[in-house]
Amino acid sequence: MSWMRSRIRATQGKNEAAASSEDAKQEEASAPELARIDVGDTLPSVVLKNEQGEDVDVTSLTAEKGVIVFLVPKADTPGCTNQACGFRDSYPDFTSLGFDVYCLSADSPSAQSKWKTKKELPYPLLSDPKRVLIRALGAGEGGKTQRSHFIFEKGGKLVDKRIPVKPVDSPKDALAFVKSLGDASS
Repeated sequence: MSWMRSRIRATQGKNEAAASSEDAKQEEASAPELARIDVGDTLPSVVLKNEQGEDVDVTSLTAEKGVIVFLVPKADTPGCTNQACGFRDSYPDFTSLGFDVYCLSADSPSAQSKWKTKKELPYPLLSDPKRVLIRALGAGEGGKTQRSHFIFEKGGKLVDKRIPVKPVDSPKDALAFVKSLGDASS
């Protein structure tokens, strides 16, 4: 009889996971749609929550500096942590070159806050549960987020778009691109 209860629990767990995935797809479908953002386009005005639950208009992020926005499928999972810690370790290099770093995911602000504290991430995390900006960047489909990164110059113009990226390569590739921008202007 215990095997039967285990089987029922396993089936319920699968059904709950499927329902959760279906809920995410429905929530995503009901979200407002932004135009697709490609290289040369400008960061649109959309308000998201940061890891502290505060509203952030993403267009304001590029007013003073360039910005690297990297996307992770799920906070505090191995690949995402690898990518996030790579950006953490390179953070001083980005800021010295005039770029801020932001992590974007569909996770809740509270999940992001716990992860930020646990891994000592020095940059803000942005929550996009309906994947409005994630889809506009071309990295969200079917209730999932593709690991990627995007580089916006000061003023908001997208100058580099990488989908998909490997967790360990994303920070290195983004830094190399930002350095090449400095080399091109010298």
